[in-house]
Amino acid sequence: MKILVTGGAGFIGSNFIHFILGTYPKDEVINLDLLTYASNLENLAVWKDDPRYRFVKGSITDAALVEPLVAECDAIVHFAAESHVDRSILDPSAFIETNVRGTYVLLEAAKKHGKRFHHVSTDEVFGSLGLDDAPFNERTPYDPRSPYSASKASSDHLVRAYFHTYNLPVTISNCSNNYGPYACPEKFIPLIITNLFEGKKVPVYGDGMQVRDWLYVSDHCRAIDLVLRQGKIGETYCVGGNGERPNIWIVKQLLSALGKDESSIEYVKDRAGHDRRYAIDFSKIERELGWRPSVTLEEGLKNTVAWFKENEVWWKNMKSGEYEKYYEKQYQKR
Repeated sequence: MKILVTGGAGFIGSNFIHFILGTYPKDEVINLDLLTYASNLENLAVWKDDPRYRFVKGSITDAALVEPLVAECDAIVHFAAESHVDRSILDPSAFIETNVRGTYVLLEAAKKHGKRFHHVSTDEVFGSLGLDDAPFNERTPYDPRSPYSASKASSDHLVRAYFHTYNLPVTISNCSNNYGPYACPEKFIPLIITNLFEGKKVPVYGDGMQVRDWLYVSDHCRAIDLVLRQGKIGETYCVGGNGERPNIWIVKQLLSALGKDESSIEYVKDRAGHDRRYAIDFSKIERELGWRPSVTLEEGLKNTVAWFKENEVWWKNMKSGEYEKYYEKQYQKR
């Protein structure tokens, strides 16, 4: 199978490319990525000379670029998205352009060439749960609360519309919060880890009792691959990590792992539209495809701390923006 992976230099996308090329010796990957702040080609340096892997720098909103790439592939796995909620609150425009219009451009190309399309989405499209509410599942009504989640909800609806209107072979997966190697240091868990490494305070929104379900990224990649190859066309699959914990619990676990005390915590004003709880019921993908998470939250946090400890140059350069500048120069030299 030849797969076009959008956003493949980002956190989850790069982990997915590692999974595909490491699992399927005959598969090929084209990685289309604009190399924004959350992307890093260093994530995939091990594959740069492998003939099965090709990188293309560009935007998913560029139809002239996207269409021939889609034409030569068997399937599209669509990760590319603006995804930082805080950034969406400050400036929603990039989220509408990339997450909505970019998805439309990809769908049009997939429709033209009759290609298999898998769309990677988020549990944030479902809104917020009360502490006693049942977890989200595939039948949960959409109720997005931020410009980010609204843009992802819009792209989900577009994907379904292309299935129902044009019979495009699509699937969708809605996942809980991912963590693990190559996570952008702006995100919650890597921000805590790297701030503690640097002797900085750890910011905690509000009372820190917001609950999230944490999914180790390698488990997520395995689920996406199963849905791509075995999922029922037109269906949605919710992917959760069986790791539901309050944010403050995560913070305290990481403080303990790094030998710090609670004086490192800095409580800050809660952000606008901050959902109280997310939780995923993954029984459908378990029942139909035999998937369930294999990495416990405790094990995953330990692995993540170890990875960031071993890759200090990587995350320091990500925080400083040096990789983005470096690869922009490298690309211009080609």
